[in-house]
Amino acid sequence: MRFSNSYTLKQIATIINCNYVGDDDFLVYGMNEIHVIEHGEIVFVDHPKYYEKALKSKASVVLINTEVECPEGKALLISDDPFRDFNTLTQFFKPFQKSNDLIAATAKIGKNTIIQPNTFVGNNVIIGANCLIHSNVSIYDNCIIGDHVVIQSGTVLGSEAFYYKNRPEGYDRLISGGRVILEDAVEIGALCTIDKGVTGDTTIKKGTKIDNQVHVGHDTVIGEKCLIASQTGISGCVVIEDEVTIWGQVGTTSGIVIGKKAVIMAQTGVSKSLEGGKSYFGSPAEISREKLKQLANVKKIPMILKKLRE
Repeated sequence: MRFSNSYTLKQIATIINCNYVGDDDFLVYGMNEIHVIEHGEIVFVDHPKYYEKALKSKASVVLINTEVECPEGKALLISDDPFRDFNTLTQFFKPFQKSNDLIAATAKIGKNTIIQPNTFVGNNVIIGANCLIHSNVSIYDNCIIGDHVVIQSGTVLGSEAFYYKNRPEGYDRLISGGRVILEDAVEIGALCTIDKGVTGDTTIKKGTKIDNQVHVGHDTVIGEKCLIASQTGISGCVVIEDEVTIWGQVGTTSGIVIGKKAVIMAQTGVSKSLEGGKSYFGSPAEISREKLKQLANVKKIPMILKKLRE
């Protein structure tokens, strides 16, 4: 998430009321999660396991809960609770905006686009030309939709990420300040839910078609011309490359890559990255031909045991 203007390290530290290491005038241009962090941005880390990764990342500023040696060319924000302070920054730079109308005055709707009754279009939403948005769709703030997009009834774009910190008093949500982007000729079925990025974008690229009742987690990127069938659940920070086919009731873990032209058969559980151009089945996912052979061999076990007893 890039800020509309640059801020100094001292200004950022003042917002969250913390100490810092670095020049007062050290410039900060945005904030992001570790997997999408860029030069000039803030990343937060609150567990020793990830200190080194954060300090060696592209981040220019590390919001951290311990005093460590500051890497050359970077700055530190020393906080007793980086998770809390990252939320504070998100609320400061992307505060929640109340809407008073079904279609916000700041929304931009392209030529020949049809929006059916009872659809909500939030603040700063951009919808391209020749789209069809059916009734009872909710398009939250800052979503971007390309041309020739179809969205069926009951779908929600831009819901909050499922991202929590477990505290003694209960679960604390990491506030989402990102967006959902649908490129041209994307079609989304009924009752789908697509979470916005925590600080970046959840993106569905050109020509991809998604069936009913599919969930797409935060910061996931789905490539061009993919087919995703009903009741599939895709976790956050997943990369699905172009022309992947995912059949019904598939589930994935977070942070994996599914390679180009892979086929994921129904009811498969994807727990690790998968190479493109192959077909997969089972939980955990395996090459479908090998998995089906295994299942066929399992059926032979009673006959083998019977022969051994004879």
